[in-house]
Amino acid sequence: MALARTWSVGLAGVQGAMVEVEVDLASGVPTVVLVGLPDAVVRQSVDRVRAAVVNSGHEFPLRRVTIGLSPAAMPKQGSGFDLAVAVAVLAGAGVLPRAAVDELVLLGELGLDGSLRAVRGVLPAVLAAVRAGHRQVIVPGENADEAALVEDIDVLAAGSLGQVVAHLAGRVALTPHARVPGPPAPPGADLADVVGQAAGRRAVEVAAAGGHHLFLTGPPGAGKTMLAERLPGLLPPLDEPAALEVTAIASVAGTLAPGSPLATRPPFEAPHHSATMAGLVGGGSGQIRPGALCRAHRGVLFLDEAPEFPRAVLDTLRQPLERGQVTIHRASGSATFPCRAQLVLAANPCPCASAAGDTACTCSALERRRYQSRLSGPLLDRVDLRVDLPAVTRAAWLDGLAPPESTGEVARRVRAARATAAARLAGTGLELNSQVPGRLLRDRWPVPRGALPLAERALERGALSVRGFDRVLRVAWTLADLAGITTPGSDQVAEALGMRLQRAAA
Repeated sequence: MALARTWSVGLAGVQGAMVEVEVDLASGVPTVVLVGLPDAVVRQSVDRVRAAVVNSGHEFPLRRVTIGLSPAAMPKQGSGFDLAVAVAVLAGAGVLPRAAVDELVLLGELGLDGSLRAVRGVLPAVLAAVRAGHRQVIVPGENADEAALVEDIDVLAAGSLGQVVAHLAGRVALTPHARVPGPPAPPGADLADVVGQAAGRRAVEVAAAGGHHLFLTGPPGAGKTMLAERLPGLLPPLDEPAALEVTAIASVAGTLAPGSPLATRPPFEAPHHSATMAGLVGGGSGQIRPGALCRAHRGVLFLDEAPEFPRAVLDTLRQPLERGQVTIHRASGSATFPCRAQLVLAANPCPCASAAGDTACTCSALERRRYQSRLSGPLLDRVDLRVDLPAVTRAAWLDGLAPPESTGEVARRVRAARATAAARLAGTGLELNSQVPGRLLRDRWPVPRGALPLAERALERGALSVRGFDRVLRVAWTLADLAGITTPGSDQVAEALGMRLQRAAA
């Protein structure tokens, strides 16, 4: 009997879990048995490994080969176990020294010719390996920069099974990979491109400063999409922990940009209105993948033509927006993804969507109500800012009364406001005004009672829910931070209330 062991990593959401790969070679009819809850892709690895070993110049053992993936109760998915299985088989056959592979972590898919191909989820896998105490990992060359984002571990990049065997046999050593920083990301769209729309520009500035959700309505061509696309440029660059979170999600989703693996800018996701529930929130019949909401973590999720999305799909956003994470359950297991994203909704005021606005609308009152009711009340109650954009006037478009502020100018005010909020929230574990619980907002940072009559009357007549009242207070604090004052006054509360009730009044 010959027994060898290597290590690989399985994924559950964006968390890695160490998988021990054991290979036992015993006498008997030549066959291969794979155990440990493998999915179809993992089961097919037996054929890939066999061909890769033979085409790399070695013999696949003609014995009874048992391959165990532990822990046995955890479902194993994906092709990332190929390299670990191949190396364990060769170590069990005596081609490689078992001591050299006993604590080694290997990730990668094998081609039939022995080439090593990139896989998803390398960053969370390497992070899991470091937490488990491993100090060396071998990955495909295409994943090397991504793996090298993790400190305290030697990353060895290989292009084929033959290179890995030569390294482990002591013939040609693989050198630790040093990540080469990629080129800086190109500048995004500038807010100066937006003509007019002072209310819309103010709304995206407030949304960026406090992390508030935003709903923009207006006729076609009013600038809803332009404003939404420029919101990420107002957000501060991601710090290192946030950048690693966003990069890990992109790695699992397979959307990581080649050449510059570390995501330093807030992401922007804009799914089409035909997106399914799984496409928006996450899911899948096999391995659970993050949806657009999760891929927008620490950034912006923009839903253009929001009433065209199925109502049931939109309503699945309600709980994740409150909790900042989503847990997806399947019969084979569950996966949790962070999803602390800013939601931006955009909609036309009615189905006919005339560029001239309401003056040229041909829809009946019933048609307008049906169209607007596709967005449920509980979902809209979670949106802090609701702004109606008028059609762009001829004077604003052709005459250009004054050059609008650029993204850089507005972003500086946003950074200053966020710094003020961060100093106030220090020690609470909170980062933004939009995250402050209502009880803490009222007990620790109460708004003076004299500034609240308008909001209180709106609460009494049912124009505001209790949740909506708290959201008005959060926006008022953001307006105070932008204005550089220590406590919101009646002006800030009135502006916050107007931004929330504007759509309802319309």
